[in-house]
Amino acid sequence: MIPGDPAEAILGGPGSQTSPEALAAVRAEYGLDQPLLLQYLHQLGRLATGDLGQSYALNMDVGPLVVSQLGGTLVLALLSLTVAWLIALLLATWSTGRGRLARQIGSGLEIVAAALPHFWLATTLIVVFSIWWGVLPPISTADARGLVLPVVTLAIPLAGFLGQVMRESLTAALESPFVLSARARGESERGVLWRHALRHAALPAIGLSGWAFGSLISGAVVVETIFARPGLGRTLLNAVTVRDVPVVIGVVMIVALVYILMTVLTDLASRLADPRPTTSGTGAGA
Repeated sequence: MIPGDPAEAILGGPGSQTSPEALAAVRAEYGLDQPLLLQYLHQLGRLATGDLGQSYALNMDVGPLVVSQLGGTLVLALLSLTVAWLIALLLATWSTGRGRLARQIGSGLEIVAAALPHFWLATTLIVVFSIWWGVLPPISTADARGLVLPVVTLAIPLAGFLGQVMRESLTAALESPFVLSARARGESERGVLWRHALRHAALPAIGLSGWAFGSLISGAVVVETIFARPGLGRTLLNAVTVRDVPVVIGVVMIVALVYILMTVLTDLASRLADPRPTTSGTGAGA
């Protein structure tokens, strides 16, 4: 529905100045002259057989193209999720049980972090660490240093969301009967926090990680573009720009599959962290 003609993308872009006859031939070859409903049904049939089609702009199969870009985005998302968890965990454990002032500081930092847009944070980090201090590269390079700024850009806003959930759960866990029982047995506050309360407080954040991973992949569109990093996000943006519909569909399909897989994994992780059996329905005495 967006302006432009996919047939022009196939023939080299809007500036290619191709003839109407060539455009008509390409539309007929790729089925672009058919009604939209028929194009949609044809695409569904190809997807059912695992055929993602051929890129209009790059003239290559979409499947290998998307798979070749998947690894870089997964590495970026997994590292960002790990760093976000570490930041949220440190902030939640520091601000819990230290009085009202610590809770307010922790809550304020979480709210600010969660509200930071990726494009603004990425630009600020480049200005500070690349232009002013010159300690990190402004674009993503092949070494570990090139990953620092993209990972931090994605991790900080996510850490704000995870920190809010984790801190509230940790506060509720520290007031639970099993924690009072552990204290009555003479266990130290450090032991109560790390052995008992934190395990239960982490459950909501673990469940949130599936959604968080999906948000990281969507955030990669901005981050990979700003830091010139190869990956699914940058591939998707380029495909939308030139109306390379097969690539757009391929990226969306792969991202959806990864999101479903991560949701299943986080559900399994929640069950491992809290192996207590769940009950359904109403009790006999209800």
